[in-house]
Amino acid sequence: MSVPAFEAVAEQHEAKRLLSAALVEGPRHAYLLHGPAGVGKRELALRFAAELLDDRVRVQRRTHPDLYVLEPVGDQIRIDDIRELRRDLHMRPFEASRRVYIVFSADTMNEDAADALLKDLEEPPGYAVIVLVADDLGPLPETILSRCQLVPFRRLSGRAVSEAVRARAPELSESEVTTIARIAGGRLDRAERLLDPAAAKRRETLLGVARAVYLDPGFDAAEGAQALLAGIAERGAEAKAHAEEAVAVLELTGREAEQRIRRSQRGAERDELLAALEELEWWYRDLVVVAAGADSAVVHVDRREELLADGTRERLLGAERACEIVRAAWREAEELQLSVPLALEALLVRLRRELVGRALAGA
Repeated sequence: MSVPAFEAVAEQHEAKRLLSAALVEGPRHAYLLHGPAGVGKRELALRFAAELLDDRVRVQRRTHPDLYVLEPVGDQIRIDDIRELRRDLHMRPFEASRRVYIVFSADTMNEDAADALLKDLEEPPGYAVIVLVADDLGPLPETILSRCQLVPFRRLSGRAVSEAVRARAPELSESEVTTIARIAGGRLDRAERLLDPAAAKRRETLLGVARAVYLDPGFDAAEGAQALLAGIAERGAEAKAHAEEAVAVLELTGREAEQRIRRSQRGAERDELLAALEELEWWYRDLVVVAAGADSAVVHVDRREELLADGTRERLLGAERACEIVRAAWREAEELQLSVPLALEALLVRLRRELVGRALAGA
């Protein structure tokens, strides 16, 4: 049985069970909420803190004196950030019976920061509850994992995402709702972003490039790459503007303000790149699905007619190879091992060769 306050977070039944049990039995000293981005980890971490501190309003505003929230400034959580947390960790509670420390993006801690945090995970003050939140367990040392209660999160079901999309945009057709839910890949943050008109225009551009690769006789890979880069830059500019507003509200200045803004912009650009590559792969996967006669399984339900026209038997092998090429590019981008402008142009050149070359060979 989960705590009523947790029910606002979609699904994640195991995570809710574990955190509800912690409230009934008494919390352990450290928890690690882990799983894909955009599936409710941040919200449930804050709701857990609110229950521990018995103050939902101030925790959600992050103004409770016994709540400490750490997020990376720049690309990593560094040792100075952890040292500051450790100084606060040894202050007794101001109002509540305990103090709660939430570390978002804990998987971005560098080695020195992780080592510094480990010391307090080994012997924490009795009143402290540390909640780490991470998208990926891989970068975290085993010594930290072994000292935390692991709380797993999963990608959301298509049904849960569809319900959220319908509630947010009741004017959408069923095919549009299904398409957004499938493209979101179990992530509510992506579904929310796809509902934004600017994101919808970027998607139109992306799919236009995806089709032009094999339909346009005069396709120019450099121009196609520039169109995709413009969308990535636009998303970064949006995030930068939001970060500037947040920094102004918090009255931050100088280096910390600049780093927060830069981190938001870079993070948004990277996420937009990864999302674009995922959808590009899904488009070519849909060509394979249609060519194989299984068009009910397509991701781009709202583009079924175009897919039926494009997904010919002649393109089947080229589309299969295109999926593999885009998937490899996604892995390189995810590991930050590419120069984005050059990589996108090279990717489109390879896709053109596979899709057009193989189709001509099979004609």
